[in-house]
Amino acid sequence: MSGAGTTGGDDPLQRAIWRLRSRGCWTDAAALLIPHAADPDAAVQRTALLVERCLFTGVGWAEAEEALRTAEAVAQDDDARGAAACERGQLAYAATVLGVRDRADEARSALGRAAALLSPASRRRPLLDFRRGLVAEHLADAPESARPAYRRAHAGAAAQGDTLLQSFTWRHLAGLALRDGELAEARHGFAESLRIREELGFLVGTAPALAALAEAEPEPEASRLRAEARRLFHLLGGIPTWLADQLHPTPAA
Repeated sequence: MSGAGTTGGDDPLQRAIWRLRSRGCWTDAAALLIPHAADPDAAVQRTALLVERCLFTGVGWAEAEEALRTAEAVAQDDDARGAAACERGQLAYAATVLGVRDRADEARSALGRAAALLSPASRRRPLLDFRRGLVAEHLADAPESARPAYRRAHAGAAAQGDTLLQSFTWRHLAGLALRDGELAEARHGFAESLRIREELGFLVGTAPALAALAEAEPEPEASRLRAEARRLFHLLGGIPTWLADQLHPTPAA
């Protein structure tokens, strides 16, 4: 997931971007950054918003690619180049995991390039660690490699006060715990992820958090959580699209 755009603090532009992003209005959020397209940070943030749109909706690939090329063109130092490479890796990951096109090699290469460009102290490093964990878990099926990457991302996000990224790291660490049969650990991680998203008002990410927690809860709580997830899913027009099969499983023939 993209880490671009938080609640915005005292910056009116960032607050406006957050309000739109948190409700799944990525195109509108990205449009607010068009006047700042020559600024490397703004170009990366605009790209990240459009990449997140691809991951949640499965559409908008051309717009994301165009924004990415702009971010790569205006980058003036290694940190900006690393950030753009990180977004290229995420876009390639999204295309692969959603079955649009196999770009797994590109995802690994781009994230490796980002790792070489970003200094260990870069504020972008925790997001990079998280994304390398995603590639390890979902493209390489290597949870033993994903776990330390998620943990590095989790610690970095905590050190930087990036609570939104922590909601993602909590969820994915909990997913690995569930995979290992550690129900109590999984339940705790999923609950923390949901709590953070509700507190931040990250509405578009709340239905997935509810559905994930349902996987670790017994009945009748699991059914209640899934019903709430379905309500939010429909309220937001069926996004994220990949959640549909989990909330509305196809009956076996």
